[in-house]
Amino acid sequence: TYNMLLGVSVATAVGSGASLYYLNKNSAHANMEADGLHPADHPFPQKKLLGTFDHASIRRGFQVFKEVCAACHSMDLVYWRNLVDVAYTEEEVRDMAAEYQYTDGPDESGDMFERPGKLTDPIPRPYANEEAARAANAGALPPDLSLITKARHGGVDYIYALLTGYCDPPAGVEVREGLNYNPYFPGGAIAMAQNIFDGVVEFEDGTPNTASQIAKDVVTFLNWAAEPELDERKKIGVKALLLFSSLTAIALWIKRNRWHTLKARKVVFNSPKNWQQQQQQKKK
Repeated sequence: TYNMLLGVSVATAVGSGASLYYLNKNSAHANMEADGLHPADHPFPQKKLLGTFDHASIRRGFQVFKEVCAACHSMDLVYWRNLVDVAYTEEEVRDMAAEYQYTDGPDESGDMFERPGKLTDPIPRPYANEEAARAANAGALPPDLSLITKARHGGVDYIYALLTGYCDPPAGVEVREGLNYNPYFPGGAIAMAQNIFDGVVEFEDGTPNTASQIAKDVVTFLNWAAEPELDERKKIGVKALLLFSSLTAIALWIKRNRWHTLKARKVVFNSPKNWQQQQQQKKK
């Protein structure tokens, strides 16, 4: 009875603690609009324990970035060569890079010159500097997207919710001119207008170009840009688990078979004859 009561008490305490933790993490509060809505958990395959990137989605996502996002956002940490054998062949990447002109030099005369892009060049910036970017966006600075999925709380879920979460402001909420209402953005008012719509991009592989599909693909591409080593890291992790599991099994076997003589031995004390009589005589 005592053990049963103790078990019920422990279970109640653990359940109450878990409930309070859940309510604390998911409670509604007056400052929710300032913090932004918490995004839902979306089933991106790379989020699974052994999941990897959908490389066809990365290819489509780069197309979305190039045709939609690149008008305002930069990706300074991504180079053309990074796309080779990930979403495109080397020849395809060379052709895409050659579409852009890069300033290089100096030449033999000491002058700078323009040349077509190469694999070693970064993805081109939409603006020459921060001041030009702010001037073109009413004072707002479009963030660099190289690490955006790691730089925002919620990661890919937050970026996806932000891209698809534009709506009209609720009654009583005023958004000043030049801003747009998005409940997932902290404060609710964001300078970036909605750019993801049905049909805004025509995918070359025939994938339906719905707004949700377009957002999913560009988020997958941004996630790959932030963590290009994810697939390889998970492969190495699986190999490491198999290796250390094997080594652990071998270590346990060695311990059991090398130490069993010591751990299983029995020490017996055989007293000499008349030992008790001799002890009694000494006491006397």
